[in-house]
Amino acid sequence: MCGIVGYIGDKNAQNFLISGLKRLEYRGYDSAGIVTLDDSGKATLLRAKGKIANLEEKLAKAKREDHIGIGHTRWATHGEPSETNAHPHQAGPIYVVHNGIIENYKELKAELTDFEFKSETDSEVLAALINSFYQDGKYPLANAVVQALKLVKGTYGIAVVSELAPEEMVVARSGSPLVIGVGHDETLVASDASALLGHTKRAIYLNDGEVAVIGKNSVEIKTLNAEPVSAKVEEIETNLAAIQKGGYDHFLLKEIMEQPESLKETLRGRVNAEEGTVHLGGPGLSEAELRKIRHLVIVGCGTAYHAGLLASYYIERFTPEVTVEVVIASEYRYRSAYIPEDSVALIVSQSGETADTLACLREIKKQGVRTVGIVNAIGSTIAREVDGGTYVHVGPEISVASTKAFTSQVIAMVMFGLTIAQAKGVKSAVLGPYVKEIAALPEAIRMVLDVVPKEVQKIAKKYAKYEHAIYLGRDTAYPTAMEGALKLKEVSYVDANAYAFGELKHGPLALVDDRFFEMVLLPAGVLYDKAVSNIQEVLARGGHVVVVTNADGFDLPVESVIRLGGEIEIFAPLLMNLVSQLFAYYVTVAKGLNVDQPRNLAKSVTVE
Repeated sequence: MCGIVGYIGDKNAQNFLISGLKRLEYRGYDSAGIVTLDDSGKATLLRAKGKIANLEEKLAKAKREDHIGIGHTRWATHGEPSETNAHPHQAGPIYVVHNGIIENYKELKAELTDFEFKSETDSEVLAALINSFYQDGKYPLANAVVQALKLVKGTYGIAVVSELAPEEMVVARSGSPLVIGVGHDETLVASDASALLGHTKRAIYLNDGEVAVIGKNSVEIKTLNAEPVSAKVEEIETNLAAIQKGGYDHFLLKEIMEQPESLKETLRGRVNAEEGTVHLGGPGLSEAELRKIRHLVIVGCGTAYHAGLLASYYIERFTPEVTVEVVIASEYRYRSAYIPEDSVALIVSQSGETADTLACLREIKKQGVRTVGIVNAIGSTIAREVDGGTYVHVGPEISVASTKAFTSQVIAMVMFGLTIAQAKGVKSAVLGPYVKEIAALPEAIRMVLDVVPKEVQKIAKKYAKYEHAIYLGRDTAYPTAMEGALKLKEVSYVDANAYAFGELKHGPLALVDDRFFEMVLLPAGVLYDKAVSNIQEVLARGGHVVVVTNADGFDLPVESVIRLGGEIEIFAPLLMNLVSQLFAYYVTVAKGLNVDQPRNLAKSVTVE
């Protein structure tokens, strides 16, 4: 993995490939490369370790007017970052770019004894395998690709060109996304629709097990079993402005500050504050089906998992006779878990392509359990494979660290819980306060973001020197603390971990010393006094405590306090999470690190 682009048409292929790869930089990568073919099939292959700027330096000395080509940004899985391991990979006249992992590449490599391998990658094995079936053009390129893929175990999104067929490109996918852009006298390929913006708004989303033969004015799709597939052309909803910084220094800050508007889009047409009701049409469940639900499984990874945990605290408060189970997808997919009757699974993923979450979805469907997607990316694999769903509509997230998606995922799941409660006859006196606060949240978020950033920035500078942090909270503040710790560790590389306050005396209290600071999320409510007592325990051991609270009258001698307004009570942890996001951002800026592309991480995890 990580990014694929392809072009065939009348324009300069090199120009599109480089611009497309730049659009995909946010996904994370360690090397990049492109190959283009002229009309006679002569190839120009350029690869470089590191940033795309290094590739552009090579391109400046090798400009071509070629009209077909493929490109790739690589995030190492097999073999260290190097020019040799960078894509595209060549085998004879064949050039391949590949996202995913070929699990049986060692067995395949052992059989390809006539080929001299130059890289350490599984992807070069795939190129050699395709070439072994191609036999210097004796067979059609698409046939060679299909025969090779039938022997492959694992995941792939690939684009293939041949020096012997410079008028066509073959692409295929299984578990790794590919989008085909349909333009005027040109066809484009990308692993993310954002690379197509400004060139076309019309796209075909390839499904698993499909292979497409592409010309500049043609797209022919078949399955691996040679069954024709009718291509469905869809509108790309994202616009070009949404993937630009818009005057902000970093995408992460832009996306934090977008949350009043992104949450409005999540709520649009779904909340009636006057009546105290919500309506979600996407899940496609009747009143009778909603009433039958007794068990919810929420499946996610990373931020999506934390969003599920937080939502579960709320859902179980107002849904009678419904148990809520929140699971980490990478673990759940290998468990022998029994899902009881009358269950629904919420499948949560910002990208809609998360490999472990997608695998869980497929296993859960085998049990006959109805699945509902909580997804941001329209047209993504999870969005297409679930039985029903709710798009969160937050727009693109370019920064690797997810922010606005978390807020909307939580509220989307809470709204799903409210629809269950409504169907079960829970009175509006119980549900009304939740609906009222949900409707008020966008403006409350706006007010927080208008007031606290400068204060958070000042405090963050004080704590940027620390290498360790403990995040603490109780009840709904606990999963919020988990998400805050994740944000800090993934962008600033601070060793941040979260604990429930009640667990302090069961081990974590031993960590409190001058190497650590403690970030405490302290909502007003029934557990406020208990949490205050826990803070006193930390202070008694010399803790360096920062408190974020919406409670009046907090007066313990902690080092820093960030106070929020008290208008939002139920969902106050979501406002506190804004502070955690800003804190992580400003600590990272103070440390001089790459905010939007933290080391070792990719935006969308499409391999296991």
